[in-house]
Amino acid sequence: MVDEIEIEDDGAPGWDAIDAALKAVYPTQAPQHYGPVLRSLLGGEDPLDGISAYWNDAPLPHWHFVSYGFSELYEKESDDPATSGYGFELSVRVAAAAGSEPPAWAMNFLQNLARYVFANGKVFQQGHYLNAGGPIAADTDTLLRHVAFMRDPQLPPRETPNGSLAFLQVIGLADDEMEAVKRWSTTGVLEALLPKMPLWIIDIARGSLLDDPALAAAVAEGAAREGSHTAYLFLEKLGGSVQGEGADQQLTVTLGARQVESLLALLPARLLFGQPLTLVGNDRQITLSPAAVNALVVEGDALDCQLAPATVQALVATVMPRRGTYAITGWPALQVVVEPSELRDAEGTVVEIVG
Repeated sequence: MVDEIEIEDDGAPGWDAIDAALKAVYPTQAPQHYGPVLRSLLGGEDPLDGISAYWNDAPLPHWHFVSYGFSELYEKESDDPATSGYGFELSVRVAAAAGSEPPAWAMNFLQNLARYVFANGKVFQQGHYLNAGGPIAADTDTLLRHVAFMRDPQLPPRETPNGSLAFLQVIGLADDEMEAVKRWSTTGVLEALLPKMPLWIIDIARGSLLDDPALAAAVAEGAAREGSHTAYLFLEKLGGSVQGEGADQQLTVTLGARQVESLLALLPARLLFGQPLTLVGNDRQITLSPAAVNALVVEGDALDCQLAPATVQALVATVMPRRGTYAITGWPALQVVVEPSELRDAEGTVVEIVG
């Protein structure tokens, strides 16, 4: 929950730097500024010290939100003189009717992203993406359930007294748009979508932009031309066990059925373009590497499964997103076990079983 409050900004050079960046875009506009009733340092629940909302008529009417709190707003505290805090602030643009109030869901979503960063120390960068775990606008049926991060087109990086600062814009994506990002690249897909999503303004009522055949074809062509820029695939279920020794070693890779289609799409888009793909699970990591000859390299807990092009193609043709054990033609040292995936609602109840 956020309330509009007055902010004391004396002695806050980082805060002033954000204000200055926004003043260049909105020279005559006073923002609607929102902050927590109680700052997090004093025990409040909202980690950000503030969020400003500016009205923007172009190219479509929208609210432009910018966070205050990922960077060092006040005195310098970190040991890195070159970077202010985490080195970024977040922005988000939300389509709106003239005269409407800034939607609370956008501010709550920014606060949730801040909780994610502050809890695990993971820093967002240009091109990163994230599964939101549900609709980005809570309590709506929006199809936008993922976000990607790009440099805000109107807020260039700047130097502050506390170090460098970039403005990363949060962009909402539908399921198939997110899959396209994985199969190609964040930059490639978002630039292709830009004519239909100017300034990457979020419209929570929209459908998938890839329903447009021309856009879908452009994205598919880009992926076919460049391959995938996704080096790591994070999986809910991943197992890897090695039996035997030397030439008799066999690797069994265990996956959840819901993950199979993403893996099969990425595998040729990485390995057939000469790039490895690393599968990351909760307690296991397996690297799939391109090679002229199949090989399994085991060093401690590290597994490097080196696949020849024909084996990549055989794996893609063989493994299915349903329960089963799949032997890979041409290389008996590798088998894939697919187990059913359970989809749960917010209360943890199983609502669907895939595979």
